[in-house]
Amino acid sequence: MDITQPARTPAGFASPLPERSLKTFREAGRGAWAEVCDSDWNSWQWQLRNRITSLPALEKHLPSLTSQERAGVQLANTKLAMAITPYFFNLIDREDPNCPIRLQVIPRLEETHTAPWEMSDPCGEDHHSPVPGLVHRYPDRVLFLVTDRCAAYCRYCTRSRLVSNASGYDFHPEFDRQIDYIASTPAIRDVLLSGGDPLLFSDEKLEYLLSRLRAIPHIEFLRIGTRIPIFLPQRITSELCAMLKQFHPLFISVHSNHPRELTVEARDAL
Repeated sequence: MDITQPARTPAGFASPLPERSLKTFREAGRGAWAEVCDSDWNSWQWQLRNRITSLPALEKHLPSLTSQERAGVQLANTKLAMAITPYFFNLIDREDPNCPIRLQVIPRLEETHTAPWEMSDPCGEDHHSPVPGLVHRYPDRVLFLVTDRCAAYCRYCTRSRLVSNASGYDFHPEFDRQIDYIASTPAIRDVLLSGGDPLLFSDEKLEYLLSRLRAIPHIEFLRIGTRIPIFLPQRITSELCAMLKQFHPLFISVHSNHPRELTVEARDAL
């Protein structure tokens, strides 16, 4: 079926919605960074260096901050840091305090309120961690937490206790211990790399890690969970893709929350 064509209407039902293309993507634009040259804008390292990480920087680009947002940003660095790439920031509707993109990455005061029944580790990952940074909950698969850093920080993160290190969790994965555990446990055949975001690693560091895992005879599946194509599509380079192809079969799970995130840049990265 051609997804660009409207579906046929069954007999007896109302006429279909107007014809539209499901393959239409918009460009993110550059907004306040319009004067930045192409080579910088399209550099993932430049995007990371120029993330919005402080209240003054956020107010400069978004003067319409609500009092809840302003208070949330001031307290964020005690729980889950704020970081927004220039690329992703341009997807925010500056006039709408309830913009779905804005809600994802700009802290609000409410997130600092902790109910008595809330847990710092709501998924119970620490309880199933045989070595730091490894979660072995199911017999044949493990979750391999390789970093506590992301291109931007989702305000709803279930690992806010460790991601960004704002709360002082002091996460230090030990690759040798993690890989030794996987290699010595033949029941494990599926490894999911997560964090943080594994695609923030350099090509060389990621290749080293994948090579060591692929060398373990009983590992059948390698997976990477990432938001990079959404937060930082500039990171998806031809060099990165060529390196990843060496480890086929390798599965990439991309986390997206809202249609506004599906830009031309995200489409091209995917």
